[in-house]
Amino acid sequence: MNAVITNGMPVEREKHRGLHFYISIYKKILVQDLKSKMSYRADFIISTIGMIMTNIAGFVSFMILFHNFPTINGWDYYHMLFLYGFSLLALTPVQCFFDNNWSLRMAVQSGDFIKYCFRPINIFFYFISEVFDVKGLGQFAFGAGTLIYAWAHIGIPVTFVTILKLLLYLFTASLFMIAIMNFAAATCFWIQGSGYVMVILFRFKDFAKYPATIFQGFFKFVFTFIIPVAFIAYYPSMAILSPGDIPILTILAPFIGLLFFYLSYKFWMLGVDRYDFTGS
Repeated sequence: MNAVITNGMPVEREKHRGLHFYISIYKKILVQDLKSKMSYRADFIISTIGMIMTNIAGFVSFMILFHNFPTINGWDYYHMLFLYGFSLLALTPVQCFFDNNWSLRMAVQSGDFIKYCFRPINIFFYFISEVFDVKGLGQFAFGAGTLIYAWAHIGIPVTFVTILKLLLYLFTASLFMIAIMNFAAATCFWIQGSGYVMVILFRFKDFAKYPATIFQGFFKFVFTFIIPVAFIAYYPSMAILSPGDIPILTILAPFIGLLFFYLSYKFWMLGVDRYDFTGS
């Protein structure tokens, strides 16, 4: 076994693996995870209904807001609804594919995380791929319906280029939310109360459904460059809503998103390097 010594313990070195290898492994893990979930159908149904009700409650709150305020900083009902649907779609990947980040602190504190350190496979991939949250598909459907409804009322032309831009910027927006949660989850390698960090940062996603123009000064800087919730919906969606006057941050968003995700991955792996195998 090729191994390196980390914190006094042997850890098998990850062998070079190609994309095909990881896709085939992920398919097998996904099938097993779905079989496990289907064995508890009542729990699955209840949790799915809970997710749908949560989205409905958010939508009702949105309707009440616009019943009292016809516009928000120049944004009318349908443009805000587009932003709301866009944010739901952008949040779906972190809900479906990266939900296991919520369990990271428990695995680290109990010492169970050690099992991920003795496989010839990327540890980040191994841990994250173990869980696929099917409930996120309900959020995807709700977000898609909302976006399509708003799109039709705004009158945005449906062209190949527009759809391509939509997919690109939805992917971009997802990278930012995934990166935020990667950073938050990995704090458990350094601090005991990392659960609070995750909850707080996850709550910031609620600001994504509002245009960044409502924030001023310090808060605008924070929500753009420190906790970049403005990139979860506002800046990416401007590529569709304002194609003739695209902000520079919208143009740069795909590159910034890739960089931010990469930095979050390196931070996550840095935490793995300092993991002491003992739990707490």
